[in-house]
Amino acid sequence: MRILTAEQIKNAENKAIEKYFSESELMKKAGVRCTEKIIKYYGKIINGNKVSVICGNGKNAGDGFVIANELCKFGAKAEIVLADKMPVISEPLLYFNEAVRNKVKVIDFRDAELNGKLIVDCIFGIGFHGAPNQQLSDIFSLINNSGIPIISIDTPSGTNASGGSVENAVKADLTIAVSTLKYCHILPPANGYCGKTVVVNIGIPDDCYEEEYIYSITKSFVKSCFKPAEKNSNKGTNGTLTNICGSYRMPGAAVICAKAALKTGVGLLRCVFPKSAYYLIASHLIQPVFLPVSENENKTFSIGALNDIIDAVKSSDSAAVGCGIGCNDDTRVIVNQIIKESVSPVIIDADGINSLVGNIDVLRDAHSRIVLTPHPGEMARIIGKSVSFVQQNRIETAKNFAKEFGVITVLKGANTVVTNGDEVFVNTTGNPGMAMGGTGDMLTGMIGSLAAQGMELFSAAKCAVYIHGLCGDITANEISQRGMTADDMLELLGALMSEFD
Repeated sequence: MRILTAEQIKNAENKAIEKYFSESELMKKAGVRCTEKIIKYYGKIINGNKVSVICGNGKNAGDGFVIANELCKFGAKAEIVLADKMPVISEPLLYFNEAVRNKVKVIDFRDAELNGKLIVDCIFGIGFHGAPNQQLSDIFSLINNSGIPIISIDTPSGTNASGGSVENAVKADLTIAVSTLKYCHILPPANGYCGKTVVVNIGIPDDCYEEEYIYSITKSFVKSCFKPAEKNSNKGTNGTLTNICGSYRMPGAAVICAKAALKTGVGLLRCVFPKSAYYLIASHLIQPVFLPVSENENKTFSIGALNDIIDAVKSSDSAAVGCGIGCNDDTRVIVNQIIKESVSPVIIDADGINSLVGNIDVLRDAHSRIVLTPHPGEMARIIGKSVSFVQQNRIETAKNFAKEFGVITVLKGANTVVTNGDEVFVNTTGNPGMAMGGTGDMLTGMIGSLAAQGMELFSAAKCAVYIHGLCGDITANEISQRGMTADDMLELLGALMSEFD
């Protein structure tokens, strides 16, 4: 699915108006489709009850006037609440007058009582930028403090559709995006104001979208990347993955990474780890081949293990390195040599990324394709910027890094960004319950597993990110966001893979 800036969606709408529809027809379609979603999610509580549709005086208000009219037809006691002046633009005015003729109640915000069952926010749409004035800030605060479920149409009023910036805005429980996702739906901090985001299709033909866009990862794409299992397949045909993960103090990272790789179908898994971690790791895993190697005084990988590690990597279809390995002179040398000598894809996470700080140019010496999976803190360290800079520029940061160093970048966090430097994809699965130690190790194992099985590496990264988030969503629904663990996710992962057979 496309993700557009305000200018890009305006261009697409203008082309649709030139070639296919009038502007009033598009507005009506948007209002009707949004009403259908409102009824889907809140129909039971609003039937026969008050709904406040709060409208500004721009084109987003036109959607609101249609929605208020349609909700009254459904059986809700919808009222139009004017947050500013009366509408003056011809298309919104058309539907305002229609609602008035149909006896939809119209009141000024100063006279409104927000005591119904639902608030529909149509104050601003994609055209908003900057900061709201005091009057609008007060309105936003009153809406947010009402204690009533809030639906925003297209974008929460007060957010910048073309970016993640926000000073004060409506904080929605549900945002209904019209036609496509916008940048505010996937970039922080604005994405934190959107609640659950769903998209309605108002029928703009594909030939109206002619620019370069970023995209969301879709389930249909993920399904298309999985080939049916061959009848005569064996563990060799399902690929060999080598995990260089774990240490005496962090054996769990190796275990989680390994379990995720196995649950996503890799044929043979080789686990390489410092010898003191053997009993800790072996007590939780029975399926992999183990390769305990020499360690240093920190009980992390020793430089003396380098030859064994490189031999293991060279005999694999992919390698995952970094989860729980610690960061010191020995691990830095080992990570650098894996990058230089591997001829198969390498997925680098956690301390593998930290080992590149100060020597990031080693990525230019790679003979294989590389995936880096940093969280914002790790990304900030390797590019020498602040975490706030990374979060405020997630798409540009990930894309520029991938392009400069010729790697695939998976910038983790809410709405993970996956890019090869040319194309950019954003993930929409996942939830805050996944913000815990171990989930990143799980993702690394999944990417490594899919790559070992022969999936194209960029596709493997996108598929793993999507399935990882989906697994988190299912786990949260079955347990709770607050109570879920990475182990809970792993328990569900194997069964979830049946959706992609």
